[in-house]
Amino acid sequence: MTARAEAQVQGGSAALPVLAIAGAMVSTYAGAAFAKQLFPVVGAEGVVALRVGLSALLLAAFTRPWRAPPSRAELPSLLLYGLALGCMNLLIYRAFARIPIGIAVSIEVMGPLAVVLLSSRRARDFVWVAAASCGLWLLLPLRAGAAGLDPLGIACAAGAAVCWALYIVFGKRASQSKGAGTVAWGMLAASVFIVPIGASYAGAALLSPFALAAGLAVAVLSSAAPYTLEMIALRKLPRRVFGILVSSSPAVAALAGFLVLGERLSSLQWLGIGLVILACGATAASAEQK
Repeated sequence: MTARAEAQVQGGSAALPVLAIAGAMVSTYAGAAFAKQLFPVVGAEGVVALRVGLSALLLAAFTRPWRAPPSRAELPSLLLYGLALGCMNLLIYRAFARIPIGIAVSIEVMGPLAVVLLSSRRARDFVWVAAASCGLWLLLPLRAGAAGLDPLGIACAAGAAVCWALYIVFGKRASQSKGAGTVAWGMLAASVFIVPIGASYAGAALLSPFALAAGLAVAVLSSAAPYTLEMIALRKLPRRVFGILVSSSPAVAALAGFLVLGERLSSLQWLGIGLVILACGATAASAEQK
């Protein structure tokens, strides 16, 4: 094979995980914007139950993970991955119910930023912590004249940030052993505790034909498709590169919120989102590759 042909093959190989992350983000936040419209019907908890439960069934049907059951040594990583995944979904949807999607995701993306910083040994990366802090200051009602935000919504988004960081760490570990089956096992583990929570909030409304059909669409857009795409990327990319790519999540989420829900942010809030994206991307780019 010629050097040019090898370069083309390597370029195509490198492009696949990048495209996987881009597709995952668009699918996730388009699905999230659609899901927010269902909150008056079954509540945020009910939507999460439909999303996680139906995603678990879809992934089980397509991947048939029972053909390669996890060993006893693999179970802890898979269970922790599923726990992080389920809690991340529940907390961010509760945040979506109270604050604009773009702001919630800007807070949530601090989780991947923390993962990158912990893998870095460069002092200059902490300059980007200051940039992220400034971005959050512009987004949150901390300055005079700023529009108020629900404190519980902010707290839920912060909790989702912690869970996203754990999702990356445990997902990376679990993907090394179970590969493509990791998402299916993780979603099954998440559904064990998420579905009962949603059912307790939504009751019989959760089983209405409309709720099930809408939940199926959300499950495909926001869970089954993006988590599978992310697992492809996690297997091919180091965590710092993953952090660079997901740094654009707040902008994608804000655009989805605007286009689907009509959520409008102020110029200063868009500037805050830009600073968060800059901080996440620059920190990941300068971190040492593990």
